[in-house]
Amino acid sequence: MSVLIVTSVGDIEVDLHTSQCPLTTKNFLKLCKMKYYNGCLFHKVEKDFIAQTGDPTGTGTGGDSVYKFLYGDQARFFDDEIRPELRHSKTGTIAMASAGENCNASQFYITLRDDVDYLDDKHTVFGMVAEGFDTLTKINEAYVDNNGRPFKDIRIKHTYVLDDPFDDPPQLAELIPENSPTGKPRDEVAEERLEDSWVPLDETVAPEELDEMIRSREAHTNAVILEGVGDIPDAEIKPPDNVLFVCKLNPVTQDEDLYTIFSRFGTVTSAEIIRDYKTGDSLCYAFIEFETKEACERAFFKMDNCLIDDRRIHVDFSQSVSKLWGQFRQSKKNGKKARDCDQDGDQKNKGSNYVLKDENTQRGGNHRRSYDLVFDEDDADYPYKKDHENGHRKKIQRVDDQRELPPRGERDRNSCERTHSDDKGSRRGKDDDRNRGRRHDDYHNSSRSGDRSSARYDGRDYSRHQNRSRKREEDEDYKRRDKSDVERRHRDGGYEKSERHKREEVSHRKRSPESRHRREGGGYRDRNQYFDDRSHKERRHKDGR
Repeated sequence: MSVLIVTSVGDIEVDLHTSQCPLTTKNFLKLCKMKYYNGCLFHKVEKDFIAQTGDPTGTGTGGDSVYKFLYGDQARFFDDEIRPELRHSKTGTIAMASAGENCNASQFYITLRDDVDYLDDKHTVFGMVAEGFDTLTKINEAYVDNNGRPFKDIRIKHTYVLDDPFDDPPQLAELIPENSPTGKPRDEVAEERLEDSWVPLDETVAPEELDEMIRSREAHTNAVILEGVGDIPDAEIKPPDNVLFVCKLNPVTQDEDLYTIFSRFGTVTSAEIIRDYKTGDSLCYAFIEFETKEACERAFFKMDNCLIDDRRIHVDFSQSVSKLWGQFRQSKKNGKKARDCDQDGDQKNKGSNYVLKDENTQRGGNHRRSYDLVFDEDDADYPYKKDHENGHRKKIQRVDDQRELPPRGERDRNSCERTHSDDKGSRRGKDDDRNRGRRHDDYHNSSRSGDRSSARYDGRDYSRHQNRSRKREEDEDYKRRDKSDVERRHRDGGYEKSERHKREEVSHRKRSPESRHRREGGGYRDRNQYFDDRSHKERRHKDGR
């Protein structure tokens, strides 16, 4: 007595021990006739041990015997039929998977190796696999999770009873369906896995096609990443098929040369050699754009490894999308302008948007390595306006500096007044070193407080002041010596001016500009007239007149 079990991985033919286990084999045969096992999962596969099935729920906790359908719920389970001569000694032994003693229903298992002695005298052995051991091997090699559930479903598709020695009960006819059911059982609640009809891709296509599909998917993944980081406008963008990339050019080769050479293959719309944006030197590669794709292909096959200006060039199809990227940016900018024009007046009065504008463009511009805060992102004249504002600001600053400076005549007059005041102070008898040092420091402080333009004139006055101070010191030294001589003569009982003292007094009166002016016949009407006359004489002396 035998049954054919059709699974998703192959067929299995089973011989039953009807004489030793009549109750168990009758249950199995009648359930197969009812198509009860159709769609049931192999819900537990333990490698080199057993493969268990027969539960319509797919969980391992369900299943009913045929006696329940015939006699009611009280007959759901039936008793064990354990025989000493029926052992788990060979691969393919079929036995009932019971929930306990005398609790057999519909689940059964098939051993996947020999001598599974652990299960002897515990479960009812009722059959043996006659054919389909290769199917058992496939089931044994299935990938399973920690619970033994295969990741790819293995199902019983159909069951065919080849020989049945038992008569069918009268109620059984109503339980046999007209058509054999397919697909999942209605009572299945197990977690969904890969369907039993799923076939790996490497088993359906050729290796070359599989490699091409893998490369295509990797390229699409990389394109999505580039779109995310902003390197390309769209992941589906493709480089133009009518543009050639030419490299290894001679630096002396010009655009017109390439235009003339490649025009023999078709109409050339552009021939551009890429150059350094600072120096303008050729970078030895170019892009040639044709009007048609066919002309581009002809040039590709003919011009590779050709000699141009003593250089062997290399030609390939362009992979650059820079022009498309520029068009995308321009369209995006135009769209933004159109949206701004459509906004109502209330939104325009909300205020300007502050944005960071990058002036470090590849070509043109002032190449500033900084970001500027501007009000309008789309203002094309921004670099010119910014430079104009900077130049105007510097011009205003220079004008303000010039306004702060006094006229040159006043600077000379102020310097002379400071010098004259120092001379007058020295004549009043402030001859100690501490006072001279304080006046010297005050002079330096007053010189540092001026601006850069007046410092040049104060420096010259300072040198003259040093010379005069040195002369005053010498005069004071002579006075002290004469005074000491007078005191000594007073002690000796007489006082007469020495000849040297008389000569120094005469020379001192001659050096005084006020006494000299008085001798010449008049005094000054005011103090400023004296200093103006003095500065005029000094300028004439410098000019050599």
